[in-house]
Amino acid sequence: MKNEENIIVGISIGDLNGIGGEIVLKTFEDARMLEFCTPVIFASVKTITFLNKHFDNKLNFNGINNLNQILHGKLNVFNVWNNRVDIEFGKEDPVIGEFAIKSLQAATKALKEKSIDVLVTAPINKHNIQSEEFNFPGHTNYLAKELEGTSLMFMVSDSLRVGLLTDHVPVKDISTHITKKLIKEKVDIIYNSLEKDFRIRKPKVAILGINPHTGDNGVIGKEDDEVLRPTLSEIKEKGRLIYGPYAADSFFGSKNYKNFDAIIASYHDQGLIPFKTLSFGNGVNFTAGLNRIRTSPDHGTAYEIAGKGEADENSFKEAVFTAIQIFKNRNEFENLSQNPLKTRAKKI
Repeated sequence: MKNEENIIVGISIGDLNGIGGEIVLKTFEDARMLEFCTPVIFASVKTITFLNKHFDNKLNFNGINNLNQILHGKLNVFNVWNNRVDIEFGKEDPVIGEFAIKSLQAATKALKEKSIDVLVTAPINKHNIQSEEFNFPGHTNYLAKELEGTSLMFMVSDSLRVGLLTDHVPVKDISTHITKKLIKEKVDIIYNSLEKDFRIRKPKVAILGINPHTGDNGVIGKEDDEVLRPTLSEIKEKGRLIYGPYAADSFFGSKNYKNFDAIIASYHDQGLIPFKTLSFGNGVNFTAGLNRIRTSPDHGTAYEIAGKGEADENSFKEAVFTAIQIFKNRNEFENLSQNPLKTRAKKI
């Protein structure tokens, strides 16, 4: 088992015209962060030097060309490119999008090869990253292709966890995507993640309805009665504590969410609007279900404040802490699963 003091956190730099570089540097201005992990930024020494000067930071870092050169106790910058990058804060630029993808691809490669332990991604612009080589709606879909497992967008904070049945799907297509197979698959991922990644025994999970008022007995749609309820009944028969479907409009306002370890929303905005309302600035986007750990902050590139020194780094910092904790939890879970008798004997 890896020495937890030396957990290596890889960081993809995201859209350099946005706030990604700023929140990364602000996070590691606090030297205490280096007691929790060893960060590696996938960008270039030239780029980070520019950002350091622009934001008047006094950060010292270790520039490297090989991941074998990582130094613990230091902020490391891995040179993904050596050419100059023309950064224009607040501007959507396809060239900047190309650098964001170079950073993500290099960091993902390192994650697959276990040169880094976890990946934390700074925000990208989903439009300017598109190309013939890279045709994904976002990080989650790309990582689902590159890593093993089945991905699920899992928004987490200290008081709330929200998973999605469907994520970046047009509203008009949502009901056609929600099938018995998909529901069972996503419930399995969330249960396994709660047990393995968050160390919750016998988790209680709520699921929100597909239609307003969960269809009102078929008056506002039949999907809840014909697909969702029968599937949940089958899952319950296997002993899982899953409840619902609940009407989404009153579920969060009534504080019912506090009775559950996680909530599954049927589609993107149904889950993310209440999550960001209740947890914005402290929430984390975790890609559950994969064999490697990736987290990110709960916000985007924020072009409107980019370069002004106004960005709040708390969500990015929480993403780093969450990745570290999940890494530790997975190690502990695997250790206990492999040696249950040995562990029990130690306790006795």
